[in-house]
Amino acid sequence: MITQVGPAVSCGEYPVGAVAGETLDVVATVFREGHDAVAANVVVRRPGGGRSPFLRMRQGDPNNTDRWSAPLTFDTEGAWTFAVEAWSDPLGTWWHDAPLKVDAGVDVEVVLEEGARLYERATDGVPKPRRGPLEGIPDALRDVSRPPRERLDAALSPVVVAVLTEHPVRELVTSSPPYKVWVDRRRALYGSWYEFFPRSEGAVGTTSGNFRTAEERLPAVADMGFDVVYLPPVHPIGRVNRKGPNNTLTPGPDDPGSPWAIGSDEGGHDAIHPDLGTFEDFDHFVARAQELGMEVALDLALQCAPDHPWAKEHPEWFTTRVDGTIAYAENPPKKYQDIYPLNFDNDKDGLYAEVLRVVKVWVDHGIRIFRVDNPHTKPLEFWEWLIAQVKKTDPDVLFLAEAFTRPAMMHELGRIGFTQSYTYFTWRVGKQELTEYALELVEASSYMRPNFFVNTPDILHESLQYGGPPAFKIRAVLASMLSPTYGVYAGFELYEHVAVRPGSEEYLDSEKYQLRPRDWSQPSLAPYLTTLNRVRRQHEALHWLRNLTFHDADNDFVMAWSKRTGDGPDADVVLVVLNLDPHGTREATVRLNMPALGLDWEDQLLVRDEITGDEWTWGRANYVRLDPFVEPAHVFTVRRAR
Repeated sequence: MITQVGPAVSCGEYPVGAVAGETLDVVATVFREGHDAVAANVVVRRPGGGRSPFLRMRQGDPNNTDRWSAPLTFDTEGAWTFAVEAWSDPLGTWWHDAPLKVDAGVDVEVVLEEGARLYERATDGVPKPRRGPLEGIPDALRDVSRPPRERLDAALSPVVVAVLTEHPVRELVTSSPPYKVWVDRRRALYGSWYEFFPRSEGAVGTTSGNFRTAEERLPAVADMGFDVVYLPPVHPIGRVNRKGPNNTLTPGPDDPGSPWAIGSDEGGHDAIHPDLGTFEDFDHFVARAQELGMEVALDLALQCAPDHPWAKEHPEWFTTRVDGTIAYAENPPKKYQDIYPLNFDNDKDGLYAEVLRVVKVWVDHGIRIFRVDNPHTKPLEFWEWLIAQVKKTDPDVLFLAEAFTRPAMMHELGRIGFTQSYTYFTWRVGKQELTEYALELVEASSYMRPNFFVNTPDILHESLQYGGPPAFKIRAVLASMLSPTYGVYAGFELYEHVAVRPGSEEYLDSEKYQLRPRDWSQPSLAPYLTTLNRVRRQHEALHWLRNLTFHDADNDFVMAWSKRTGDGPDADVVLVVLNLDPHGTREATVRLNMPALGLDWEDQLLVRDEITGDEWTWGRANYVRLDPFVEPAHVFTVRRAR
């Protein structure tokens, strides 16, 4: 009997998510009637249909002998499957029973003859180059001139058992259904994102910047250590109901409007805003980012301005109200009079095909990451179809879900194929809620990968509005050290913190509605972000989510956690201790879970602060004092003290 197979998403309905080079434990509960030995193995099919070598499972839990596991490493991208096979193990049964009977003098010759016949049968299933250790074993078991225990010991030698463990005799083989795993490239799990508006870079007065002027910003972004440059929509912007500064309904003639109000007489989702340049300019921008070691992510916002070509050519793709007008977007109390949502019910085939065509236009221009705007407002069936269609031809394309909505919907978007997800991190500020939320994400990590943005053009959390520069450092440490993937929106490093009004999370003079050139020479958090990104790149432990461990600190404003990969002297361990209070110094005793660091409870460890360069010798319990105006965090690398 095979039950409780894992990893699995929705009982195997959806693929488990992994990345190339990742190892997951395949687990299952395996049992049978009676006392005969049972064993299990994993059948693995690789992308393209090839079958991996025999993968034997082991009983891995001493408290549950029916629980079996085997590590499975996914060394290439694409669609994998695995199934668990359980079987009666006559060799295992004989290895257990024979010593007991021989030592007790019970049916000795019968037992040894049974073993001889079993070994003859087993030898036939071993490849000829591997049969050497088995030669002569049946004859030795039948050699009555030698003591029974000596004959038995020859059959139980470690080298013989090793060969037959690798090539067992399997009876009554039973298989689980196949379980799917989709393996992405490493960027699906790990990376640092930087969002900026190309039109603001190089803007002068009411004259927009463009891709060529925005290129001048790329070296600075690369120098900070970011991996992905994310651009809001770059398409023509509608003129009908265009928004003015601070989301007003009375724009001036030179106001640029919101990039998310897509489409005008100049084109739609497959076009570039004339102020930004041409496709040649866009391609040059993408190529320049790649030269600097970054890639470009593009916003995929499936919504239209009232003057989008689709509104004229395909009115059936929208919702018509009883008065004959097309309904604009609303998220009460917010209203988006400059945006028409799409309706996927009236012409499913036509709209599906058009969106796929649009995505492939941008894929052909070098885009391999799409940040999808409000995917929770479109049918799940559509996204599952679209992502599958794109991955058929371009399996390296990644999709980030920007869905600040109900947990069930966010989780389902991950299950159906979205590579990453925005999260509630922006609104988690207390120690307990941060800890609980991080562990919740670890629990869901087989299908939902988080991207911790510290801010967005829509979200300026009150902690940043009133916390001063220390709050910006605190949020940067939390995002970059808790999550393998995190992001910042331009202006974060300049401590931009003024909201449009008290109680609002909208920026004053939001870049969504106006050009916002910045003076990058002013005091900046850029060196701090550079340090955090350097530590992230240098330490493999920070590239993963499932290795997260929290440690006890006896102050509600002091939070401690670690991540570790590997064991022994080659282990990579990062330990973070952080003051969550941007307004005052906090002290605490941090009590470490030493085994989680790869150490024994009484070991001492050398910790090096990667931010300040200071070093200390620590033990199981350690005093810390963190002044947020000096440095709110210790970001330690850890090794055992000699």
